[in-house]
Amino acid sequence: MREKLPTQTMGKIAKLMIITNIEPVEKGKVKICFDNAKPFLLYKGEVKKLALESQMQLDEEEYRRIYYDIVGKRVIKRAMHLLEKKDRTEEELRKKLEQNEYPKELIENAVSYVKSYHYIDDERYARAYVRLNQQKKSSLRLRQELLSRGIAKELIEIALDEENETAPEELIQILLEKKNYDKERASIQEKQKMYRFLMARGFLYEDIMRSL
Repeated sequence: MREKLPTQTMGKIAKLMIITNIEPVEKGKVKICFDNAKPFLLYKGEVKKLALESQMQLDEEEYRRIYYDIVGKRVIKRAMHLLEKKDRTEEELRKKLEQNEYPKELIENAVSYVKSYHYIDDERYARAYVRLNQQKKSSLRLRQELLSRGIAKELIEIALDEENETAPEELIQILLEKKNYDKERASIQEKQKMYRFLMARGFLYEDIMRSL
């Protein structure tokens, strides 16, 4: 229900939100700004369908309907679409949704929704990441990369303890073989190059020197 002037309902003044500006943004969207409520983005076609105009007053019920039922459901749909393409951590999903300029509250609602159905699960993600990369990267590097993806330390340690079956020296030997490194014939320059290669992948000095 739209109001041009404040009205009283059951002895109380109805809370009204005034649209202060309708600002065009990219990709056919506009930003709806209010004097005392959170802004949100709508498609131009939706603005036309809803007949929204600058300086128009919306009552709280209609504002919430647009905010939660239209924009809120769109954020959930976007989150589902992102997870269909690839598995993500909670932090990665939040960052992707933030790129669309959705309100933080609706982003958190969407994250909670997909999390409740286990469409995102940071422990599952960490376990899978360790299994897939344990013969390519050291435990230190795996830990650093998972931390950078916003996964909690305790979940990372569980994944490393229970999923990583490759010992450091075994992994180094795998990498040396892939590089066709022969420690019996390697020159000083080749050893130095391999040392830098392994250090860059997070292996400890002691493990590297024993293998080289």
